[in-house]
Amino acid sequence: MSDSKNFFQPDVLSKISRLELRARRVVEGFVNGLHRSPYKGFSVEFAEHRQYVPGDDVRHLDWRAYAKTDRLLIKEYEVETNLRTHMVLDCSRSMAYPEHPDTDRMTKWQYGATTAACIAHLLLHQQDGVGLTLFDDQIRRRLPVSSNRASLVGFIRSLEETTPDNATDTKTVFPHLAEQLPRRGMVVLISDFLTDFDDIVNGLQRLRFAQHDVMVLHVLDRDELEFPFTDQTLFEGLEEVDTEIRTDPQSLRAAYLEAVQAFISRLRAVCLDHAIDYELLSTADPLDVTLSRYLANRLHRQRATA
Repeated sequence: MSDSKNFFQPDVLSKISRLELRARRVVEGFVNGLHRSPYKGFSVEFAEHRQYVPGDDVRHLDWRAYAKTDRLLIKEYEVETNLRTHMVLDCSRSMAYPEHPDTDRMTKWQYGATTAACIAHLLLHQQDGVGLTLFDDQIRRRLPVSSNRASLVGFIRSLEETTPDNATDTKTVFPHLAEQLPRRGMVVLISDFLTDFDDIVNGLQRLRFAQHDVMVLHVLDRDELEFPFTDQTLFEGLEEVDTEIRTDPQSLRAAYLEAVQAFISRLRAVCLDHAIDYELLSTADPLDVTLSRYLANRLHRQRATA
């Protein structure tokens, strides 16, 4: 984790750098960029006329319209702004699974951190703004949104310096986060979401109520999705450290997989109901393939509904 290149797999970036990551909704930004703002100014693309009132800048009078209508009309334009994206990454203890991964196997934290770094790289390449929030039972670190390419250094350093710890508490974190994001933008949530389901739902609702465009990237390990255990196994809680269960996993496998799939289906349905993008990411899948497919499908959906 000490080498920042761990978060920039070339095969990943080479495939996603050609894709546009655009918000579905009109977002507010702070410098000229690629995305439209809901506010009108006098800069890029004509939007509509309005009646002139004393005090308006006469440079924006439409004299052609005056010649035709004998009315003084002001030309208004849409402002082009950049996208503001808040990367919100779970750094709770459960994201450290598996604690002793194989050589070629990433923990959920490493997979999620790599995902965050790649998307940040893409956004900054597009001259969009990106910030970072790391959370467990509280917000551990916060980097403000910046479109400066140099800010990527601090972004990566924050990931490198973080060790997953503590329990997850979306009940406290998500509402606080919604209050701390003053401008509408995109919020990318990367987590295993192994916490109280109602707290997750309430947090997502708060973010959507604030009119953010929300993406949920649900990271789970292949063990959690497949439950491949066969021999008598001791299961230990990562966030509830005193919890230990020794059992025959084969007797639990069917019920466990049913419960996991039910949880995934419920979370996906909630996201669909609130116009939130949902994508399940398995640590067993190559990240370049997963991200390329997801971003391409997202762009296709946006263009289809535009």
